[in-house]
Amino acid sequence: MAEPDTVVIAAGTRRLVGDLFEVRDLGAVEVKGLVGSVPAWQVMRPSAVASRFEALRGSLLTPLVGRDEEIDPLLRRWTRAKAGNGQVVLISGEPGIGKSRIAAALEERLATEPHLRLRHFCSPYHQDSPLFPSIDQLRRAAGFEPDDPPAAKLRKVEALLGGVAPPEEDVALLGDLLSLPASERRPLPNLSPQRKKERTLEALIRQLEGLARQKPVLMVVEDVHWIDPTSRELLDLRIERVRSLPVLLIVTFRPEFQPPWTGQPQVTMLALNRLGRRDRSTFVAQIAGGNALPSEVIDQIAERTDGVPLFVEELTKSVLESGVAPLGIPTTLHDSLMARLDRLGSVRQVAQIGAAIGREFSYGLLRAVSRLPEEELGAGLVRLVASELVFQRGTPPDAVCSFKHALVQDVAHGSLLRSSRQQLHARIAEALEMHSPELMDTQPELFAQHYTEAGLVEKSVAYWSKAGRRSAARSAMAEAAAQLQKGLDQLALLADNPERQRHELELCSALGAALMAVKGYAAPETGQAYARARELWEQLGSPSEFLQVPYGQSIYHRFRGELDLAQRLAEDLLRLSLRRNDSAGIVLGHLSSGRNLMFAGRLALSRSHFEEVLALYDPNSCHSFPIISPFWPRHVRSRGKSKRRRPFVGRGATDHGEDRRALVRGRTEQAQRPAAVAARASRGR
Repeated sequence: MAEPDTVVIAAGTRRLVGDLFEVRDLGAVEVKGLVGSVPAWQVMRPSAVASRFEALRGSLLTPLVGRDEEIDPLLRRWTRAKAGNGQVVLISGEPGIGKSRIAAALEERLATEPHLRLRHFCSPYHQDSPLFPSIDQLRRAAGFEPDDPPAAKLRKVEALLGGVAPPEEDVALLGDLLSLPASERRPLPNLSPQRKKERTLEALIRQLEGLARQKPVLMVVEDVHWIDPTSRELLDLRIERVRSLPVLLIVTFRPEFQPPWTGQPQVTMLALNRLGRRDRSTFVAQIAGGNALPSEVIDQIAERTDGVPLFVEELTKSVLESGVAPLGIPTTLHDSLMARLDRLGSVRQVAQIGAAIGREFSYGLLRAVSRLPEEELGAGLVRLVASELVFQRGTPPDAVCSFKHALVQDVAHGSLLRSSRQQLHARIAEALEMHSPELMDTQPELFAQHYTEAGLVEKSVAYWSKAGRRSAARSAMAEAAAQLQKGLDQLALLADNPERQRHELELCSALGAALMAVKGYAAPETGQAYARARELWEQLGSPSEFLQVPYGQSIYHRFRGELDLAQRLAEDLLRLSLRRNDSAGIVLGHLSSGRNLMFAGRLALSRSHFEEVLALYDPNSCHSFPIISPFWPRHVRSRGKSKRRRPFVGRGATDHGEDRRALVRGRTEQAQRPAAVAARASRGR
């Protein structure tokens, strides 16, 4: 019945395309071969919806039942936010309770109001990937396509940020965050990893501020119990900043996450409870639609689902699909989802492969891993999407699919036998290396995760180590510590030999440095990492390239107030380095001794060690010890009018040799004190 150059679709297709296209309702029409009239729509054009994910997700929402008491407070907070009094609502609830559905319901209520939407999704597979939710959101908002060259992606980022008029530096920083090469027009500033992270977070905050100047913003951050530490820092900043912006920020999480933001005036806590018995029955009836279920079946579903909306939905669909008698209803959500997968037959294998890839998976990677014939794979994916266990956006070969809920993915992945699961993860890692080699540099933790699941220990250790170094280089120290620890956990599975010990020494020394930043210099975890590193260091003959181990151990004991032990460690380091004539170790030994003695109040002896450092330091031999700079004493400063700290170890200093000895002499002449002061200093006061 379609006119020339037009497309007409029925209800099934209309449901699948969601809001991806603008359509014209043709009403009920008579179709040859069908009894009675059916609804039809004419497809007009692609819609202006920014996110295909949002368009598809919104069209498949289940009815909202029994949540009026939760929606009303959100609407009141939105009214306050629009007036410039920014609000934060923390929504807590167990898996499947409807946290995301509540946020979507609010968006439905605001559909007619002018506002901007930002949605960030945390992932259990990216808890150690710095700023993953922001990277994912920027990619979706910019409209990245799989085959876009880097230059095209950078232009899209520039267009995305053009509306908020950010500083030139912000475009370069956010482009770098998205692993895009810097352009000559907007070069990346030369910054330390810590400063670059700070500037990147500031750029993301400025982007939110720029959007809020245009329209009120509804921002949703989902599943914060899986948030990575750097995104957590960013969320802390955003929660503080929104109080003076027209922004309503909704944060969803499971009960095990303890939010630190409660008690702030702009923050409201909303805990979602399970549905009552009456609401459960109503929900079942709405899901069943025109398929009337016997009252005893509805009662059993309401009884066995414990009021969890996802459980109610899946159990009801299981009954509708299988037509089982009341006694055959699965008693757990796992059984319900597993039964639905089983009934899909061969399609179950497609679901299992997708689950091993992740919550979201592309058709291209699925095809590379599955080894199924193209026709069989395509038909299986169609059936899987039709079951509504998986959502799909786009069409093969550019399609991207995602599991409806994390629990669905867990069930599909858990149904694999251990041997099959290991083989599958190995194939996924190999396919990623072949088809997306750039990910080995930008997302090494992704490969580490798959190699860990595959039982390929040596490769998993290598990638966890690489991921830890990459995170540390970006000053994402919490992520670095987690990744390095996972590498150590995997390393423990290998046979003990000198090669393994050396790998363990590398990881332990790096972990100790990361834990100093995350837990603190004197934290027990820091001490344990350095103690194990020291044990390995001595077993391997105290190799010179790991002098940061005794140096870091001395720092640990210094900050615990164990100054005698800290000084013994520093003296041991100094003696060993003098015996080997190791210039870098001598500098570290003097520096550590000077710092320990200064803490102990023995200033004259401390000064002599620092003067030795100034005289001996050579950046060509000591450049590999950036750990020095945070512990350099404040009172060692450059001469002249400037009062800024002297650019020393780890800060690109180039003057040394005679220039440094001249500096020491000049500082000594200026430091003449009255006799009483000098006498106190000589007594170590």
